[in-house]
Amino acid sequence: MRKGDAVGIGIVALATALGAVREFLFVNLNYQIDSYAQGRTLSYAHSAFQKVVAGSGLDQLILLKWGLAALFVVLMLAAGIALSRVLFGDHRYRKPIVLGTLAIAVIALAFHGLAAWMPALEGVSIALSHALQYPVPLLFIYAASWTSKSAPVREG
Repeated sequence: MRKGDAVGIGIVALATALGAVREFLFVNLNYQIDSYAQGRTLSYAHSAFQKVVAGSGLDQLILLKWGLAALFVVLMLAAGIALSRVLFGDHRYRKPIVLGTLAIAVIALAFHGLAAWMPALEGVSIALSHALQYPVPLLFIYAASWTSKSAPVREG
């Protein structure tokens, strides 16, 4: 095992746990948004979640959803930068990771906007957005470290 692998695995495990938290929040947020948007009195959102968002209107819930999406992108970006630092020994890949994340986010937002004219782009937009909010990029960083000649040399 390479030096830093245990820390790298820890970062991926933490990011995976954050992904599970994100999933819980968004499933329940989507249930609550759907309930409000359809004018239903019944919501399938978890009762604890309903208590937290009680009194929020539909517009506030949609803003919360966008804010949480941005937060999870930033958290996964930070985890990706940290993982890269651990696996490669420095921050040489920080800029490409940030620029790659920004590029994918801009494409996702553009596709979301264009979906009004081409509805199929909405699914692509959502898939790209989800890829940035879950630990998907971390798996690519980890895999790159296995093949990279610039990765630290194995000890022992």
